[in-house]
Amino acid sequence: MATVGMNDARFPASGDAYAHRFAEGLRQMLAAHEDLGVYILVLANAAQDEALWLALRPSLARRQQVLAARVVAALRDGRAPQAPEDDLLVFLKLHAIGFDHLHAGECRRAGPWELCFNPIRALRPARMSQAPAPGLMRPFDARGFHFDRPFLAREVLWQGDLAGQPARLLYNKFPFAPLHGLLVPAPALGLPQMLTPAWHGWAWEVASILGAGIAGFGLAYNSYGAYASVNHLHFQCFARAPLPVETVAAGTYPLPVHRCDDMRAAWMLLDELHRDLVPYNLIYRAGHMVIVPRRRQGEVAPEPWNGGHAWSEVAGAFVVAARDDYQRLRAEDLHAALARLAPHGAAGMASGVGSD
Repeated sequence: MATVGMNDARFPASGDAYAHRFAEGLRQMLAAHEDLGVYILVLANAAQDEALWLALRPSLARRQQVLAARVVAALRDGRAPQAPEDDLLVFLKLHAIGFDHLHAGECRRAGPWELCFNPIRALRPARMSQAPAPGLMRPFDARGFHFDRPFLAREVLWQGDLAGQPARLLYNKFPFAPLHGLLVPAPALGLPQMLTPAWHGWAWEVASILGAGIAGFGLAYNSYGAYASVNHLHFQCFARAPLPVETVAAGTYPLPVHRCDDMRAAWMLLDELHRDLVPYNLIYRAGHMVIVPRRRQGEVAPEPWNGGHAWSEVAGAFVVAARDDYQRLRAEDLHAALARLAPHGAAGMASGVGSD
C-alpha cells in the first residue's frame, strides 16, 4: 500500500488502508477498555458508518448492559461511578434514550445543502465553543483540557512524523464527518489554536501529501472565536466528496468565500483577517483551500435546532439532533442560518466568492 514515511509508524496513505486502520482501531479499543469514555467514542464513530455500525452493534449492546449495571449499582449504593463527569453525563443520557433507539446517522439534501441527523453528536460537552471569545487567540492553558493529556493516549489512531513535524491523530469522540479525526501537530509544545505562516504551510502540505492517496481527504480548521472547542492547535481531518461550499456557484453563497490555489496568497488573506480580528473557518484540500470569514461566536444566537455553526455548517453540511428538525428544515432555512453569520463591511473582505 502507499504510505508516507513516519518515525513511529507509517501513515496509511491510501483510502482503503486508512479506512481499515480507522475501523480496526475502534474494534481494538472496545476490546481492550471497558470504561465509559471508550464506549462513547466507539459508539459515536460506529454510528457514522452503516457497515461499521452493523459490525460493532452486538459488541456495543453487550458493553452497554455491563456498563449500565455498574453505573446503576454505584449510584444505588451512594457511590460515585468511576468515570469523568462529562462521560458519566453522556452515558446517562444514552442510557435514558435506550440502546435500541440508537442507529447509524442519516443524511439528505436540502437544495444545495446537506442535512444529517446525528443525535449522539448533540451530547458532546461544549467546552470553550459556547464561551465568549474576544480576539483571535487565548494563551494555551496546560491545566485545561488539551490533546496531550495522558488519558487520551488510548484514543490515538496514529502518531509519528508528518511533513517534517511530530503529529498525533486522535479519534473525534463525537464525529460528524466520514473518517473524522483530530490532527494535532507538535502536541507536546502546547500551541494555542492560532495559525501562523509555518503551521498554515504545514497544513497545506499535509493536505497535498495525504490528498494524493486518500480520495476526498481534507483538513478543516475552526479559528478561535469560530466554534473551536479546544484551545490546542489542531485540525479536523475527514475523507468525503466536495462540501457545498466547494460546489455552489460563485456569487451565490450566503457567506463571503475565498478559494485559493496558492499557499502564500491564502496566507495574505488570513493575515488580513488576523489584523482585523475576524474569525474564520477553513477547508484545506490537495493544492487549494477555502477561507470563510464569519461573525464571532456569541454575536449571533445559535439556531434553536443547532448549538452553533463551526466549519461543517459554514461549509454547508449541517448536523441536527432532533428528527423533527431533520424532516422539516428546508433549503431556505439553512441559507438564512448561514446568511446571519456574514461579517459586516470590510471584515468580510468584500471580494466575496472568488479565486485568489
